[in-house]
Amino acid sequence: MGFLVQLITWVNVVTNTIGGLFLAPVASVPGWLSITVISAILGVFLLVIFKYTSNQKAIGQVRDDIKANLLAVKLFKDSFSVTFRSQARVFCASFKLLFYSIVPMLVMIVPVILIMAQMSLWYQARPLLPGDKPVIVKLKFNDNLDTLPQVVLESLPAARTIIGPVRVFTKKEIFWKIKPVEDGSYNLIFHIGDRRYEKQLAVGEGFMCLSSKRPGADFADILLYPLEKPFTYDSPVHSISINYPERNSRIYGTDWWIVYFFVVSMIFAFMFKPLLKVRI
Repeated sequence: MGFLVQLITWVNVVTNTIGGLFLAPVASVPGWLSITVISAILGVFLLVIFKYTSNQKAIGQVRDDIKANLLAVKLFKDSFSVTFRSQARVFCASFKLLFYSIVPMLVMIVPVILIMAQMSLWYQARPLLPGDKPVIVKLKFNDNLDTLPQVVLESLPAARTIIGPVRVFTKKEIFWKIKPVEDGSYNLIFHIGDRRYEKQLAVGEGFMCLSSKRPGADFADILLYPLEKPFTYDSPVHSISINYPERNSRIYGTDWWIVYFFVVSMIFAFMFKPLLKVRI
């Protein structure tokens, strides 16, 4: 597991650079436009991957067999034996198509996960706004600690601490409530002894690249929250998270953007399927 954690950490460095370059326009255009363009481009991109990682000849033959058997069902509908055999062949052919799709799906799943992790940095939550109600910041310690050390949250002009630290010994967590005051991208700085730990804080209107959690050495969390460098195994801090507000939209809002992404990417993939001569 340690190797996988280190691998995905290195991969995140690359994807953050690429994502920062190609997704930067999201900050300056309407949300519906940016996610539609991104989804359309990725739909065509994934279609191309499917074309060159699948057995197009075999898929074409199976498709032709399905058409032939469906035609037989229509022409010989009065013959029970012909209809039964044709329907059985269509059923078997459907499983063959599924089998031929396994390899391209396995190839596509990696870039799709990495791309969606980058998109989530822009669409899954909105940044705080000056004057927003206070939000919760949570620092979670690793389970191997017997006692909770003293933590000092450094004061920041962009946010004012309203409540905290509140210590929950049973869960090995410390909470603060902070109120955003000033626009900008900042770092919350936590002091534990002579060491300091940081967490990005995003305050502003529109779209900003933000991460609700700086993860620990956990493979799934590092994959889902790629923006910030994860804490190491020997760090007393497991993770630091901020309860950012949800983004309200049925197109590019919290969780809705995932649905919209898949729908639009599939639509554009099927639109370009004849042009790129791809058989699915």
